Amino acid sequence: MFEFKIIKNDSKSKARKGILKTPHGEIHTPVFMPVGTQGTVKAMKPEDLVEIGTQIILTNTYHLYLRPGDEIIKEMGGLHKFMNWHRPILTDSGGFQVFSLSKLNKVDEEGVTFQSHIDGSRYFLSPEKSIEIQNNLGADIIMAFDECTLYPIEYETAKESMNLTIKWAERSKKAHNNHLQALFGIVQGSIFHDLRKQCVEAIINIGFDGYAIGGLSVGEPKEEMFKIVNQTTPLLPEDKPRYLMGVGTPEDLRECIRMGIDMFDCVLPTRNARNGNLFTSEGEISIKQNQYTRDYRPLDEKCDCYTCKNYSRAYLRHLYMTNEILSSILNTTHNICFFHKVVKEVREEIY
Repeated sequence: MFEFKIIKNDSKSKARKGILKTPHGEIHTPVFMPVGTQGTVKAMKPEDLVEIGTQIILTNTYHLYLRPGDEIIKEMGGLHKFMNWHRPILTDSGGFQVFSLSKLNKVDEEGVTFQSHIDGSRYFLSPEKSIEIQNNLGADIIMAFDECTLYPIEYETAKESMNLTIKWAERSKKAHNNHLQALFGIVQGSIFHDLRKQCVEAIINIGFDGYAIGGLSVGEPKEEMFKIVNQTTPLLPEDKPRYLMGVGTPEDLRECIRMGIDMFDCVLPTRNARNGNLFTSEGEISIKQNQYTRDYRPLDEKCDCYTCKNYSRAYLRHLYMTNEILSSILNTTHNICFFHKVVKEVREEIY
């Protein structure tokens, strides 16, 4: 039910084109995955995502566990049916939320005890529980439970966290028994190359359907992120998909594809869209600025998305300044289209 095939390696870089087969369709890589945290990509209907070329989306184990609950989603026929999305889905493990909500949790070897950010109620999330939730959600690709480290971080603390991630990866693999879902392992180790190398070796030895690089884009300098990606990617199996978690800007995507990364996710295009920050071929612009009040040009003259074909910068500014719902819809449509276009352009350059 799951197969990854490389169809072309670039002659000038480490980039490669591939096809990732899943129960809900093929994914042409490199690929950008819009984030649908709570079972929806904010401001977008599933049909609109299909229209703009979205191949796969990411949803969040932690949030869907808290509400409506993974058991309810299972009763409703699984996440694809529940949200009317019939293309592939990837669910994260909840590990990043453990990191981002660190003030509300307690971590030990067994797992994480945390307070809900919604009502303060207490929960326990372990590798086994994370896999159980993801099995119930029914995504095509699920992630091993891991611990995402802070930045900056001391070497010994990063090492302890990496060892915990390895132990949790082993337990995640043992808990997973759904052959319809691919399970990806996650490489941690912060900005320390030797820890990343140790983690890669251990995660490969456990054996997964794909491999992710986690724990980056958490505040470290951009050059450190690129350095770790460039050092870590060649250590990963060539015949398995490589996923860089939570990255990044269009420039990040271009650079990391050339380093051999196949899959990306990031909230940047959707979050920025809702805040009026839009990506264009001439750079990012803030549509709220006064200079766009009488600007009747399309947002990006080189873009053929629905927003750019039909609306002016002046109108987009008006919608944002009046807090209209349509502002988020049109801005998000453009930003996701732009990210897809960036990845497509780099993919077409691979020969």
